[in-house]
Amino acid sequence: MIYKNLYQFGYGRPRRLFIAGLHGSEWRDTSYILLFLSTPDTGSSYTVPVISRGRYISTLDHQYYESDGKIVIELIKEIKPDIYIELHSYKKESFESLVSKDRLSKKGVPSYVELANGVLIGSVSPYLIEYFPDKSLHLSFEIEKDNTSSSRELLEILDAVNNSTADEFLIYLSEKYPSAVRKAVEGYILYHQLYNQKNKR
Repeated sequence: MIYKNLYQFGYGRPRRLFIAGLHGSEWRDTSYILLFLSTPDTGSSYTVPVISRGRYISTLDHQYYESDGKIVIELIKEIKPDIYIELHSYKKESFESLVSKDRLSKKGVPSYVELANGVLIGSVSPYLIEYFPDKSLHLSFEIEKDNTSSSRELLEILDAVNNSTADEFLIYLSEKYPSAVRKAVEGYILYHQLYNQKNKR
């Protein structure tokens, strides 16, 4: 597949796919982070700094994947990533809704969990899950807008991704942010159990 904003570094597995700038003006906060990402010691990395600079449609809305999000699905199907990372940004006033305990019942995805310096970890849209290979790791990260500490923290995390398998990355996260990652993993497992039950009907 040829996509003008897709960059490949290295070859082979594990294959990692990093996507930023998915909607609205988020590219202003997240795209440049991928430009500073280290090259992988093993395996390959695919980065897409910008998907859209257009209107904001939530990635939790199926309409997103009928417009700008089509390319996200095509990239996942083509690359078949072992690790998929999606980057988003949020305004400070949106923090409470992102980490709300009611997020799963209201939005269909588990609440984000803060790791450090405003960096949040969470799950990707349910509209993407069916396209991932079995046993792949797919995560969403949010950084706080206009917070350089948040951006630096995320870049450090992404550099760790870029030199790890999925299991190694989870170990890294668990050692660095033990309590937060336990909470995030619980939400991730419950989310996927509910998704599987719903799609077996």
